[in-house]
Amino acid sequence: MEKSHGKKMQKDLDVLESRINALEASTADGFQKSLLGVLKGMVQNQRHLIDESDHLRKAIDLITLQIFKVEGRLD
Repeated sequence: MEKSHGKKMQKDLDVLESRINALEASTADGFQKSLLGVLKGMVQNQRHLIDESDHLRKAIDLITLQIFKVEGRLD
């Protein structure tokens, strides 16, 4: 279930970034462009955090499997 949640979040972030890009392309105001650039950076950082949490979750799963294997050998 968590994997689909992560994919949904990624899809939502893709949609949000597309909207920000469209707004950025349609505005001529420097302040608005700067603000949209900050928002885009925040979206990209959020995407990176989601990717990193997926990697950490996989690493924890692998470590847990190794612990169970070692415990099985000790019994």
